[in-house]
Amino acid sequence: MRRTKEDAEKTRQDILASARDIFYEKGYSKTTFDEIAKRINLTKGAVYWYFRNKPDIVAALINEYAQSHLDAVASHITDDNCNFEQLTNMVIFNNHILKTDATTYKFLFFITCQMEWSEAIINKIYPSIEQTKQVTRGLFIRVLDNLKTHKKIRSDIDVVMTAEILMAMYSWLMEAYFTKRLTNDFDNSVKTGFQLVYDSIKTEGTENEN
Repeated sequence: MRRTKEDAEKTRQDILASARDIFYEKGYSKTTFDEIAKRINLTKGAVYWYFRNKPDIVAALINEYAQSHLDAVASHITDDNCNFEQLTNMVIFNNHILKTDATTYKFLFFITCQMEWSEAIINKIYPSIEQTKQVTRGLFIRVLDNLKTHKKIRSDIDVVMTAEILMAMYSWLMEAYFTKRLTNDFDNSVKTGFQLVYDSIKTEGTENEN
């Protein structure tokens, strides 16, 4: 029985890898279950046994990405050194993974540039998206709360809104990087953008952390 479960999990991972590759190559709407199955020598019915539809596959890919990388990213922020420099380093570390790991690159390229989002699709995979966002948002908020507690940023700053602004900035820079619209170095753009936000919210007399 244990071997059967291992085989089933391997088949599931093979399906996800096949789907990720074809989504990356052709886009979400042009990918079919037949193509996903054919690439790994399965029948379409076998793919349906694991996933009911393409949104289920996308949700699984999002969860796989979050599970694989968020723990590593989170390790760059510790309670003893929870500051804005740590936050910037965490994001740049994520950039390094993006540039050096083909699986990560394909997933993020697909989800950023090749995914045809509709309200129906978003509603189906919203829990997976929200779970991933909550972890990332939580890290950003944790740093900003720490800065506020130590009076390094102004007391009137809404840390949740600021966290979402930083996340939106990073998402746009990532999209610009993938679509070749970013004219400057990706890491430097992130660092400069984050520093501009920090400079606008830090308390008077606080030195730059980056």
